[in-house]
Amino acid sequence: MNPSNGNVIHTQGLTKAYQGAKALDGLNLQVPRNSIYGFLGPNGAGKSTTIKMLLGLTRPTSGKALVFGQDIAREGLAVRRRIGYLAQDPRYYEHMTARQTLRYTARFFYSGPKELIEARIEEMLDLTGLSNKADRSIKGFSGGERQRLGIAQAQINYPDLIILDEPAASLDPQGRHDVLDVMERLRKYTTIFYSTHILEDVQRVSDSVAILNHGKLVAEAPIEELLNGSGSAAVYSVTLKGDAGQAQKRVAGQPWVQSLSSEAHDGLTTWQVGVTDNDAAEDELLPLILEDRSLRLKSFGRKTHNLEEVFLNLVREEPSK
Repeated sequence: MNPSNGNVIHTQGLTKAYQGAKALDGLNLQVPRNSIYGFLGPNGAGKSTTIKMLLGLTRPTSGKALVFGQDIAREGLAVRRRIGYLAQDPRYYEHMTARQTLRYTARFFYSGPKELIEARIEEMLDLTGLSNKADRSIKGFSGGERQRLGIAQAQINYPDLIILDEPAASLDPQGRHDVLDVMERLRKYTTIFYSTHILEDVQRVSDSVAILNHGKLVAEAPIEELLNGSGSAAVYSVTLKGDAGQAQKRVAGQPWVQSLSSEAHDGLTTWQVGVTDNDAAEDELLPLILEDRSLRLKSFGRKTHNLEEVFLNLVREEPSK
């Protein structure tokens, strides 16, 4: 991978097998710089295996992964110096404060003047909203505060990539909100690659999403494309007032119209129009409808999905062998 192409992570055919069984099978990913990238899949899909390989904790059976343009198998130490990592269930020395914990972590990376280290610690406490609790024992921290401290710890060395494993798991709504808020603030400083099962959170903060199923990649796209039905027939929803019979025949006869269902209610007719060519639909669908001047258009737009719908549709299907 050429580092100038804007991708921090680039994998090609990345595969990991255990005793002949493939936990990960031919994974191809491209993670853009300064993005929040959601990495999704059911339990056992291969997410943790992928993270372990990106961190150099296990080696691929075949294929390769480049991080910052460097091969993780041959240049793992150089790669890890530029990565911050937060495990799903971070553990701390409970008697220590947040400030002491960050100071302890910082010593692994810095040997310069003490005041510069302390300035970095203050910066991280402020970024993660822990300044007012910096000198309290971690023992009394809530789940959300522990996760935010973990993110501060992962960010202490100015990493170019942060990998977060289930950063908002088991948190209450306020804790999740606080963690997501920190992730959004970090976007301008680094790239965030994170796994999660909370699809609502992914839809809120992610720029791009990858979905694994049975070790195979079944989708990878910017979040907007995925929710708009990229890779399958797009669907337009149309609501009309008046006799829509002739307009329906015109639209249904177009080669780029895959399906058209119609439902009448309270004097209105609603269509769901599935199309195979979105450009043609954008240019021609509305004019075709409005040829009939007796019709009144009440609503028109491309149907969007929520991420849960997209995810469940993809993982219900067995990946091709």
